[in-house]
Amino acid sequence: MSTTPNVPYRLEFSVEVPGTPEQVWQAIATAKGMSAWFTPTEMEEREGGALHFSMGAEMGSDGHVTAWEPPRRIVYEEDWAALMGKEPDALSPLTSEFVVEAQSGGTCVVRVTSSGFGRGAEWESEFWDTMAPGWMPFFDNLRLYLAHFPGQEATHFEASASHPGDADTLWSSVRQALGLGAEGATVEVRGATGTVERVGERQTLVRLTDPVPGMVSVYVWDEGDGRATAGVRAYLFSPEAADYARREEPAWRSWLQSISVPA
Repeated sequence: MSTTPNVPYRLEFSVEVPGTPEQVWQAIATAKGMSAWFTPTEMEEREGGALHFSMGAEMGSDGHVTAWEPPRRIVYEEDWAALMGKEPDALSPLTSEFVVEAQSGGTCVVRVTSSGFGRGAEWESEFWDTMAPGWMPFFDNLRLYLAHFPGQEATHFEASASHPGDADTLWSSVRQALGLGAEGATVEVRGATGTVERVGERQTLVRLTDPVPGMVSVYVWDEGDGRATAGVRAYLFSPEAADYARREEPAWRSWLQSISVPA
């Protein structure tokens, strides 16, 4: 039986973001920039450089940079079998390419392509089916970061809690409890004031203005098997952010655990 990977998987999309190519490059091709809208990132900023994305307690993805052409193009590879806790089984790496194209009017288009070859296993197709809804909302964060916080370093915190029941019911409870309104609405989220910037499927992105500037993504995802997870992911930009995060992360975790979900 051949062990040559032969099942192609591919995800492509484009996003328009504010900023010069140099500002966009800083956001998508440096550890400081990636950490400010995606997930805490370690990166050797060069071709061949090592890469690590932190994804929660004792979870992460390792890779390396395979193309480095500032400020236009970066490509990196990750071990997606290891990311899913699977044996490699002759899978190719997960390759992600970002291409920056300047537009008139002070914006850039970022073209994103993620691809790989697998064996056609059921878990592989599930991985790719969930990749787009899991990956693309971060680019709303990127747009917001470049619009309001370009070049700034983020203080990051994240909290989540699992609940029995379906994701839509949990999201309805979370959204109602936090008073999350439509895009453009001014909201107060657990003592912080902000503006709703983006409403997606079971997700709302809020730009915070007080007491600490930043952005907060509140979300729910379906775990399957009759359970769902509610979470919050925050990126804060001020000298006071570290103290705020230390105080708010455990408070958010307790709040998420205490949500009342209708049976």
